[in-house]
Amino acid sequence: MMPGGDGSVVTQEPGSPGAHAVRPSGRLPSTFTRLMQRDGVAALTALVLLLVVGSLLWPSFHSLDNARNTLLGNSYIGIVAIGMTLVIVSGGIDLSVGSVFALGGVIGVYGNNHGGVLLAVAMTVVACGAVGLLNGVLVGYFGLAPFIVTLATLFGVRGLVYQLTNAGATTASVPSDSTFAYLGTGTWFTFGVPVFLAIGLYAAFHLTLGRTPFGLAVQSIGGSESAATLMGLAVRRVKVSTYVICGALAGVAGMLQAAQLVSASPIIATGYELQAIAAVVIGGTLLTGGSGSLLGTAAGVVLLGVINSFIVELQLDSTWNNVVSGGFLIVVVVMQRLLNYRRST
Repeated sequence: MMPGGDGSVVTQEPGSPGAHAVRPSGRLPSTFTRLMQRDGVAALTALVLLLVVGSLLWPSFHSLDNARNTLLGNSYIGIVAIGMTLVIVSGGIDLSVGSVFALGGVIGVYGNNHGGVLLAVAMTVVACGAVGLLNGVLVGYFGLAPFIVTLATLFGVRGLVYQLTNAGATTASVPSDSTFAYLGTGTWFTFGVPVFLAIGLYAAFHLTLGRTPFGLAVQSIGGSESAATLMGLAVRRVKVSTYVICGALAGVAGMLQAAQLVSASPIIATGYELQAIAAVVIGGTLLTGGSGSLLGTAAGVVLLGVINSFIVELQLDSTWNNVVSGGFLIVVVVMQRLLNYRRST
């Protein structure tokens, strides 16, 4: 081991003349920096801090009722964010999820009224997955920009929902005591059924993204599509699959919320695509693709829900929720940039 000419440390291994490794001095990231670079840690840290502060300020903040309401209210956008995470990690974006969410609610109610809950689930997954398939084919096989493609389907699908409901004049509903309604209104261990369904989906796709060839391919494509192609990965097929999954999950989330409301509305979920993207980015997923975590996304979703609870406790107008969430998103993106800069240097 000897000092290099530039102040670095040169390590020479025994038995390997000339073999050396250069470790730049003064450039090792701090423990805090390395910790914050781990997927989801920053969002989870902010979440814990907000929970502690909220509990100190308001005794009811950490109550079981507040936990139930927060988790149930954010379970729907949480399911949407799962698919959005896959798409963003692969290097894409999906702006159509809000409209697909509304479509899932309308089709789910229709399917239940014409054949029961199983038909409702099947029709929702197939129809909304088909929208994702359209997005994926146009992006993956035709090379169109994801932003433009999904913006077009955002408007197109929302228009279709209005057509199916006669511009909102026809409100489809389901019996409140039906099995379909139970998916949205039922409880397990005092928590809403959608909460457990969301947790199950997060667990499944967390393993999928981190432990399966498909998940590793998604990350590789997002990191470098050209390198993934040279590795022999089925880039187009994987891209299409992420959009199909994203569409299907958005539809399922919409169906679950329609079950909770025992009716479907064409105006529901406006802006959900932006909320989902915000939750994903706050959770540590890079908008440029290649890196992301479902655990981080889950923390981001709950964090946005806790911010909303803060707004309620402070008795501020609900519009402040968007202001605070937007400001928090900017802080997160700036921190990501700084941490990535430190890592690259």
